[in-house]
Amino acid sequence: MSAMAGLRLLPWTDPNGKPCYLASDGANSPLSRRADTIEAVQVSMGAELLRHARPLLDDPKADVRELRFLANRLCEALRDVLRVAESRGARLPSYDEGDGPDVGTAPASAAGSW
Repeated sequence: MSAMAGLRLLPWTDPNGKPCYLASDGANSPLSRRADTIEAVQVSMGAELLRHARPLLDDPKADVRELRFLANRLCEALRDVLRVAESRGARLPSYDEGDGPDVGTAPASAAGSW
């Protein structure tokens, strides 16, 4: 599911489950701001769900119904967060060789600061 060039993958699908895209000149359009808000909610909900998952998984009294419900919600959250990651990744600037930051070396001031 890769984003088409120049289009933003939106954090929702159409009624048939197909991806929705936004063609816009800037990130400040009303629909783009709405998509940003929904992405933030989706990431936050995923984090909150994950926070609740560990105690349920550690509970020996948790039954199959509860675990199945948790698994379904985790799948939904993962799907949403992966769509957000794909959308945001597609909007990152691409660097040609020699244009971007030198990933292999750290600044001299950072050496030994770990």
